[in-house]
Amino acid sequence: MPGGRPPSPRTVAGWILTHPDALPENERIKLKSVLTHCPELDALAGHVRFFGQMITQLQGERLPEWIEAVRADDLPSLHTFTNGLARDLAAVTAGLTLPWSSGVVEGHVNRIKMIKRQMYGRAGFKLLRKRVLLAS
Repeated sequence: MPGGRPPSPRTVAGWILTHPDALPENERIKLKSVLTHCPELDALAGHVRFFGQMITQLQGERLPEWIEAVRADDLPSLHTFTNGLARDLAAVTAGLTLPWSSGVVEGHVNRIKMIKRQMYGRAGFKLLRKRVLLAS
């Protein structure tokens, strides 16, 4: 970047993961400069934005198209991610398409596991049950 230190990788990742309309103008200009100097990062940013659009607009049917585009650009940083998605394509497509979510249930499971970890080695199931029920 002319006239100063280049932004950190964490900063650039934050810019890429933020919706373009939500970025302040000065950060949008800096991001554009970084992407101009690195074609691989520009391709990665395009794929991330496309994936974000699929998530927010429930367009899971476009997932195979996205996976093929990522593989065609040969972006090693996304290979593991795309391979994992392809391994369970039907479930991921359903998750990105259907309006239902198990987020609330997962939140409760996460809370119970946290309580269980806090009590590790101190008490048994009876106390865990009592703490979970009293916390609700």
